[in-house]
Amino acid sequence: MLVRDFMTTEVTSLQETDNLLEARMVFLRSSFRHLPVLRDKQLVGVVTEHDVKQFAPSLTSGMSPEEYNQLLESTPVSRAMTRDPVTLLPGQSIYDAAFSLYSKRFGCLPVVENGEMVGIITTTDMLGLLVRLIRDQGLVPGEPRAES
Repeated sequence: MLVRDFMTTEVTSLQETDNLLEARMVFLRSSFRHLPVLRDKQLVGVVTEHDVKQFAPSLTSGMSPEEYNQLLESTPVSRAMTRDPVTLLPGQSIYDAAFSLYSKRFGCLPVVENGEMVGIITTTDMLGLLVRLIRDQGLVPGEPRAES
């Protein structure tokens, strides 16, 4: 089983010049928790929902919503992102992906080929694979075992 067989290829990403307000809006309007940050098609970092929340002061710190949004709008994602993230190749074993996600406590691993980002593997992708493997092994009570 290879990374290419399980990675998500339709990836929402940001450019490094985008601001934290744009990132926040993507997080609010989607179920994403991680966004690759690109310079053209080259991966330069990953910004997470947690990064955005940690970077800007809380609204409870006396800042008005307008001031908070202005701060986010004036801050490029490159200031909050993790630079040079660990990546995978499409031809790597899915075990490599699972091991890295688990052992390093990552939420996602970008997949890069020939210098360009081609996909992403997330903990959600891996849980989907686990559910499928458990079901296919007939380990779910009341469900028939799938034939290979």
